[in-house]
Amino acid sequence: MTSEPIISTNDLNLWYHDTHALQSISMTISKNQVTALIGPSGCGKSTLLRCFNRLNDLIDCVKIRGEILLDNENIHAAGTDVVMLRKKVGMVFQKPNPFPKSVYENVAYGPRVHGIKNKGELDSIVEQSLRDAALWDEVRDRLHDSALGLSGGQQQRLCIARTLAVEPKVILMDEPCSALDPIATAKIEKLIDALKQDYTVIIVTHNMQQAARVSNYTGFMYLGKLIEFGQTNQIFENPREDLTENYITGRFG
Repeated sequence: MTSEPIISTNDLNLWYHDTHALQSISMTISKNQVTALIGPSGCGKSTLLRCFNRLNDLIDCVKIRGEILLDNENIHAAGTDVVMLRKKVGMVFQKPNPFPKSVYENVAYGPRVHGIKNKGELDSIVEQSLRDAALWDEVRDRLHDSALGLSGGQQQRLCIARTLAVEPKVILMDEPCSALDPIATAKIEKLIDALKQDYTVIIVTHNMQQAARVSNYTGFMYLGKLIEFGQTNQIFENPREDLTENYITGRFG
């Protein structure tokens, strides 16, 4: 399975104050594939994920060294427009976080921020984004109701639709199913599989079965280091590192 790269890191290091949270991470994320990051709590998975759209910039005590390339451009280069970076690299968080607005206004929010005012165009974006998030049929008659009235699984798919509305290239998902029941989780997993036709998806998950089900590539992290990275079936069936095998077989973590 080969695919062109979309994100790569070269000797990426990150510190919170004196804590070396990411240590010399070098990896390549393939376009239109699902990449899962697994590992025990506190190993640096979510920290690495937030590097890809510079959300760690919002934390005062963070220091970053090394290189992150998106489409071969350094995202830390002088003059980088971080707003445009976050348009290209969207984020779906662990807990669904819809705005306290209508379903329609949640999805239209991003396009409005980026200058789209025409109602017909916004209507089209909202419908297409909700369709792409497998939510349209459930909310088409509730577009002007509060998003907070949706179920947890629907709220998470709405947050995915909100991300899709600004036409990202990459979608980051930080434990997107951890607050959801098994039925809602199955819908999100099915959606992730469909999204890779048009997007690159990077997912952090504690659930190894989920990683095995949804991802093409998997990275195993431990204590801030990327221990092993490769095709998902190889990582789960024939890991090269003892540490990876011990984690996958439940001997620690």
